[in-house]
Amino acid sequence: MTVPLISPSILSADFARLGEEVRAIDAAGADWIHVDVMDGHFVPNITIGPGVVKALRPHTTKPFDVHLMISPVDSFLEAFAQAGADIITVHPEAGPHVHRTVQAIKALGKKAGVSLNPATPAKMLDYLIDDVDLVLVMSVNPGFGGQSFISSQLRKIEAIRRMIDKSGRQIHLEVDGGVDLSTAASCVSAGADVLVAGTATFRGGPAHYAANIAALKGTG
Repeated sequence: MTVPLISPSILSADFARLGEEVRAIDAAGADWIHVDVMDGHFVPNITIGPGVVKALRPHTTKPFDVHLMISPVDSFLEAFAQAGADIITVHPEAGPHVHRTVQAIKALGKKAGVSLNPATPAKMLDYLIDDVDLVLVMSVNPGFGGQSFISSQLRKIEAIRRMIDKSGRQIHLEVDGGVDLSTAASCVSAGADVLVAGTATFRGGPAHYAANIAALKGTG
C-alpha cells in the first residue's frame, strides 16, 4: 500500500487569512504546501507572487511546492527561490528551453519539477526524466480550482510511472486537479505518490482539515 503525500493547494484556502490557513493544514497533517502561481497569461487567472510566498514562509516548516503557471517563467525563478520555495515546477510550454529552466532551478539549490497539461504527452519527458525531481500531471486544464477530473490522465500517470521506474531515480509523481476521495485511489493505483488537493482538503473549514487529509491518505 502506497500512502500518498498530501500537498493541499492554498488556491482553495481563505485568502483573507492565508497565514492561519497554512498553519492549520500544517497541524492537520499536510506533507507539503502547494502554491499555485498564475499570471493571467499562461493560464486564465491571476493568483499570487513571490511576495506572498515570502510572507507565508514563516508560518510553516513544511516544503513549499510551488507550481509556476506563468510565461515566460525563467525571469521569476530566482524570486520564488529566494521567497522560500523548496520545489519549483514549470511547464515545458512556459519558455523556449525547458531543460535550461530545469538546470536553472537546480542551480538555485531547489528541487525541479515539470508539469504536463492534459494535452501534453508523457513523451515530453523523454530527455528530461534524468534531470527532474518531480513530475506533475495536471488532471484538469490549469487556471481554476474545483474542476472535474479528466480520466484520460490516468493512462499518462501510468506511462510516467513506468518511465520513472525505468530511470531508477527517486522522482515524485504528483497529480493536481479534481483530486478527491473518488479519484485519489485511481491516481495512486496508477502510480502517483503525491496528491494535490484543494477543495477536498479545505471543505468544511479548519475543524475538518485533519479528517479530510487523513481520508485522502487512506486512499493509498
